Amino acid sequence: MKTALTELLGIRYPILQGGMAWVAEHSLASAVSNAGGLGIIAAANAPYDYVKEEIRRTRELTDRPFGVNIMLLSPYAEEIARLVTEEKVPVVTTGAGSPGPYMRQWKEAGVKVIPVVASVALAKMMQRGGADAVIAEGCESGGHIGETTTMALVPQVVDAVGIPVIAAGGIGDGRGFAAAVMLGASGVQMGTRFLVADECVVHQNYKDRVLRAKDIDTVVTGRSTGHPVRTLRNRTTRTYLEYEKAGKSFEELEALTIGGLRKAVQDGDVDYGSVMSGQIAGLVKKRQSCREMIEEIMQEAETLLKV
Repeated sequence: MKTALTELLGIRYPILQGGMAWVAEHSLASAVSNAGGLGIIAAANAPYDYVKEEIRRTRELTDRPFGVNIMLLSPYAEEIARLVTEEKVPVVTTGAGSPGPYMRQWKEAGVKVIPVVASVALAKMMQRGGADAVIAEGCESGGHIGETTTMALVPQVVDAVGIPVIAAGGIGDGRGFAAAVMLGASGVQMGTRFLVADECVVHQNYKDRVLRAKDIDTVVTGRSTGHPVRTLRNRTTRTYLEYEKAGKSFEELEALTIGGLRKAVQDGDVDYGSVMSGQIAGLVKKRQSCREMIEEIMQEAETLLKV
């Protein structure tokens, strides 16, 4: 399937893998890229040497385009931005801040820049700043979220900008892909579906929790702090919501979740760890390789779209 996004990035299928912290590393990123999508390495709060090694390992496993996701609030953001330039990584996706300070060096190095946005105003700002595309992420997604749904956000962003729009949030199969295309998107980004991929390194307990999830099993914490996060319900989320209702301080709330994602991803603690997942988890019911996932999604989408 050819779209503005496949042409821009030189990929076979217009599917991006989300830059999930502690999850998106070289084995997953290379597998997605080898399957025809765009794999993403999550820099998260990792330092220069760690991300450089992840880039090296990814290049050992694939000769296809891939990207690095930079959380711009990271204390290492500036050095990771420089690393992306030095390594001439094909694509960088960004979140939690403005990529403006790094845009010139990336563009001069030929890096395609794709920020994640949660509003029309932010999408317009990113286009003015030189972004090559934007990821319009609805509140159905896992992790840190905005307030607008994917169904409402994507067409408004498509109408507001002249660069390719990638839909994210609540997309996990060919039907979701087809719906995103009908809304005007040039492609999709998926995270939750890839959590259960064979090549994904998350603990089996985490994968099993996603596979068992029902449609109502995600919850949003942190609305009172202005930093809402969607995860699967567990003992920590119940305590967090009780604390929020009781008016506990920001520091007390933060203490509940510090190190929680690592605890869930690496240690498999799905009771007290942070099991980030989108609302689409209730649709994810089987383990597959990245190639099987992508080819299944594209076959279903192409049938629905009659491409």
